[in-house]
Amino acid sequence: MDLIEGLAIKSLKPNLDERGYLQECFRSDWSIFKKFGQAYITIAFPGVVKAWHMHKIQTDNMVCIYGNAKLVLCDNRETSSTYKKVTEIFFGEKNPLLVNIPPNIWHGFKAIGGRKIIVLNCPTELYNYENPDEFRLPYDSEEIDYDWDIKMG
Repeated sequence: MDLIEGLAIKSLKPNLDERGYLQECFRSDWSIFKKFGQAYITIAFPGVVKAWHMHKIQTDNMVCIYGNAKLVLCDNRETSSTYKKVTEIFFGEKNPLLVNIPPNIWHGFKAIGGRKIIVLNCPTELYNYENPDEFRLPYDSEEIDYDWDIKMG
């Protein structure tokens, strides 16, 4: 997979037995995980696109813990070798990944497979209610060359 510069992905390994499974999502001794700010979950229902948003300070650390999702990213850093590049990542129960999203990368996701998704995010910063480090564009913004419709092929 051809990734955006600075984007990091770690495969996660569920430990399965007859009772179910345990899967680590974040560990402070993994090089991909830099700092703990807070943790939260976000849910997306089928057919809903939650995009676009970006942070200028925080790094996001996302794991899709329920269902399967398409995560799309677009590099907004003019000095990056991958400026304006778009990357798709499919993650969730069928492909457990930790995705580390650096600042100034537009990103968003949608549920795939006809059921809701639950995404766990552990960003490096606390949410600042008075001055949020969050910037938004509509999912169909012309600033990002991406079509969220299903690709048949």
